[in-house]
Amino acid sequence: MNDKPFDDVMIDIYKENPELAVEMLNSILEDGEQWELMLALRHLSKAFGGVRGVAKDANLNPNQLYRTLSEKGNPELKSLTAILRAMGMRLAVQPLQTT
Repeated sequence: MNDKPFDDVMIDIYKENPELAVEMLNSILEDGEQWELMLALRHLSKAFGGVRGVAKDANLNPNQLYRTLSEKGNPELKSLTAILRAMGMRLAVQPLQTT
């Protein structure tokens, strides 16, 4: 049996279903932690052309993007917006739902 590492499985899932990536990011932004967002963005960068490809599309230096997406990364809004745009996504603000 040839098992794939978890990260590789997630990358394949996001490649096949970008809508799932959007749902996952929205969930993290709603009630997740910083490290979860960085991990998800690392997976997504690999799924959407690799770090170098995303960096090129986002007009960022690849080394800068590696640091930005590291476990201790803390991207500025400008960088985050550029990264998401390179992946075909964007940030949006929505009203809280009242029950």
